[in-house]
Order: sequence, then C-alpha cells, then structure tokens
Amino acid sequence: MDELTILLVDDEQEFVTTLAERLEIRNMNVSVAMDGETALTIVEQELPQVVVLDVMMPGLNGLDVLERIKSIDSKIQVILLSGHGSSKDGIKGLKLGAFDFLIKPIDIDELIIKINEGWKKYCDSQ
Repeated sequence: MDELTILLVDDEQEFVTTLAERLEIRNMNVSVAMDGETALTIVEQELPQVVVLDVMMPGLNGLDVLERIKSIDSKIQVILLSGHGSSKDGIKGLKLGAFDFLIKPIDIDELIIKINEGWKKYCDSQ
C-alpha cells in the first residue's frame, strides 16, 4: 500500500488545525484546506487517498467539492462532516459517492477508524 495521505477541508480554522495536529501525532500525512477551491487544487496536485470534508462551507459547499473530487479521481474516499446534524446532506453525499458521513463533534478514534477503512477501500480499488 502507498503511504496514506489525508486532506482535511473545513472553514473552521481552529477545528481543522487541531484535527490535523491530532492526526499528525499518529504519524498520518495531513494537508489542510480552509475552502473548497483550495481543496480542489490540493486534490489535483497531491491526489490524497482520503478527504475529510465539511459539508457546510461558504462559497463552494462540501457536496459540490465532493462531486468535483470524484470527477478528478473516483477512487479518492471522502468522509463528509456536518456540524448541523442534517442527515439529508449525508444521504445526498452518500449518493454522490461519499464513503461515510459523520456528525460533529467527532470522536477522534471513530474518525481514525473511518479514515483507515477509507484507505483500505482506496487501496483495494487500485
């Protein structure tokens, strides 16, 4: 398997910075984007295996970013996050190809399990 590369996308700077630090402590290779356009640039340049993506962001929202990620590389596994608890967005995201949907606040151990499951699915699709 390749080395796991994760992209975290969230407009809440404190949340995404703290999450990145917690994953890096666990020896994970993490990139961060604060908006959808930056996330898509990183996806095109780095091709992460797993993207953890907030649904509600100003500008390009998470579902739009998800669709564009899947058009760049359909094997990339996307875990959607929502702080608003809307299962409607989660269901739509899953139909668009998201790997999973989690509600904030997230449990770091649960997220790590989902990231590893997404990585395995990515590797199995090679």
